Order: sequence, then C-alpha cells, then structure tokens
Amino acid sequence: MNVFILVIRSAEELGIKEYIAPYTSPALQPGDLLRGVNFASGGTGYDPLTAQLVSVIPLSEQLEQFKEYIGKLKGNFGEAKTNFILSKSLVLVVSSSNDIANTYFATGVRKLNYDVPNYTDMLVQQASSFVKELYGLGARRIGVFGAPPLGCLPFVRALFGGLRRLCSEEINMASKLFNSKLSSELHKLNQSLPQAKVVYIHIYDSLLNIIQNPTKYGFEVADKGCCGTGTVEAAFLCNMLDPTTCSDDSKYVFWDSYHPTQKTYQILVGEILNKYTSNFS
Repeated sequence: MNVFILVIRSAEELGIKEYIAPYTSPALQPGDLLRGVNFASGGTGYDPLTAQLVSVIPLSEQLEQFKEYIGKLKGNFGEAKTNFILSKSLVLVVSSSNDIANTYFATGVRKLNYDVPNYTDMLVQQASSFVKELYGLGARRIGVFGAPPLGCLPFVRALFGGLRRLCSEEINMASKLFNSKLSSELHKLNQSLPQAKVVYIHIYDSLLNIIQNPTKYGFEVADKGCCGTGTVEAAFLCNMLDPTTCSDDSKYVFWDSYHPTQKTYQILVGEILNKYTSNFS
C-alpha cells in the first residue's frame, strides 16, 4: 500500500487540505508545519532490512525527522502551542506490506532466520516500539494500519498464483496473522499509555471485498493493474509512454502491480473514516 496516497486521501477527506506537504520538501513553509506534514517513504517497513533492500528512508530516520519537526514547531510557535498540536494531531502509521510481501516472501531473505509466526512477532514488536516512541514525543492520537490482503496483489499473483494467477492463501494468512497480533498489541498499548488513543485500523477486509466483488464498486478488472501488463510493473516502470497502459484507470482496482488506483483509495478512505473517526475523539 502506498503510504503517501493513503495520507493524502485521508487529509483531503478530513477537509484539512488537498495535499499534505512532504517534510523533506525544500518548499516547506512554517505554516505547513501547523497543517500537518508527511514523513512517509514508500516501500519502507517495520523490519529494518526492508528499507535497505529498496533504498528508502527507514522508520528510525523518519522518527528523527519527527523530532526535528517538533523542534521547528517550538522554534516558530512556542512550546505551549507545540504540545497542544502534538496532543491533538492524528498520526497515521502505514507499514508492513513490503515487510511481508517483499522482504519475507518475494526475496526470501528473512526465511533463513524466521518462520511466519516468528517474523510477524518481530514486526509487531517493532511496530509497538515505534508507537511508544511517538507517544514519548507527545503524540496521543495514533492510528496504525494493518496489512492488506497481500496475497491478492497483482505481482504476488504473478509470482505465487500459478498459471491462473490466483490469490496466494499462504501470504494472505501471513497478513491476517500479523493483523491479529498487531490489533492485540495496540489494544494493550491503548490501555497502558495514559491519555492515548492508539487505534488499530483494519483495512484487510475492505480491500478484499473490493477485489472479490469489483463490479459492486464499479470496477471491471481486479486481478491486474492498469499500467503495462498489470502483472509486474510498479512505480517508475509505470508511465504514460507505455502504449499498453490502460486508457481509463477508474475501471481498475489496481494502478500498477502493487498499488491501488485513486478510485480504490477513495473508497477505502471513506470506509475507514466512517468506521474509525470516533475512536480518536
């Protein structure tokens, strides 16, 4: 799942602004600090190895950026206002997809040291530590997304789905195992951290329902992406210069072999806001 798109869609639906400014943008202004910033680096994960494999910013560095952000808030607006902003802001954490789909299953590098139960234990421990770090820095409303049905991503179907490109039940089971453990751990944190609103956000069933019932949502294609062949291309491999890219991505659940289309994100974010907004009040 693309962290950046999820954050943008959530901010837009909440009426904050159309785009949340990337924290690393050279055009970032002091006023942007008040309206929220995005630290996300697509492709990173709870597993430190995940960021190394795809050369993106790890969560540990994003946490350092968050600390730097707090310092800028204090410098521009004072400590009292900074503490108020931190306590009232909504912090969204979207991770784990690349850990499970890529680092564990696609590359297989973690299989040398972990089975699925132990690997998901490690991911949940890392997620828990990250949430506690955010809390220690002043965040109080923290939403943590679970893993989607990774076994049904087009590129996973291509790698593990056989000739019929079926969903991989083994990888979907890993997603569900991680989600179950994450939900339990976040519930414990919510009970133990004073004044915290730590909320597990379950996205698995919502996306799976769209994939399994595409016509119900106005889609025509759910097993491959709009870009290129729709089975292996992702990120920079997808562009308008590819003559095989579809002309209307609103008919597709997925834009490329890994990421949903804007229409899919709009549906998911709408459902998430309706279900979870009250949990943060």
